[in-house]
Amino acid sequence: MVIKAAISDHIILSEITKSSKAYWGYSTEQMALWDEELTITPTYIEQNMVYKFMQDKNPIAYYSLIKISATIIKLDNLFVIPQHIGKGVGKILLDDILIRSVNMGFNEIILDADPNAYLFYKKNGFKIIGQKETSIKNRYLQVMQKKLT
Repeated sequence: MVIKAAISDHIILSEITKSSKAYWGYSTEQMALWDEELTITPTYIEQNMVYKFMQDKNPIAYYSLIKISATIIKLDNLFVIPQHIGKGVGKILLDDILIRSVNMGFNEIILDADPNAYLFYKKNGFKIIGQKETSIKNRYLQVMQKKLT
């Protein structure tokens, strides 16, 4: 079940973010450098559209959306706890994101895909529209887009 996150969920959502990112083999040093960037604050939840996926009354994944314009929405985060990666939770969330975005009147969704998530988004109809350099030398995020209309 996907429900709106509460401001009080900031700690568990931060834990989901950090454990999911670490799953992909990033070094302890790199994870420490990203600590602030990967921390979900109460203010972030208050100012953006954040939804969590519940299983057995526990959040096991979440996503967040940011309104860019009247027609464009950005998928800012989509993280799943490691023991559920590869079990279809990401697809459930992505389907929810797409339905929710259309229902809110957006006709385009964009995102910055981590190299480990790029193929997931490509498989689900997103196209590359650019690249964004990261703090890691020679590592880029794929800027991707999907038309919703």
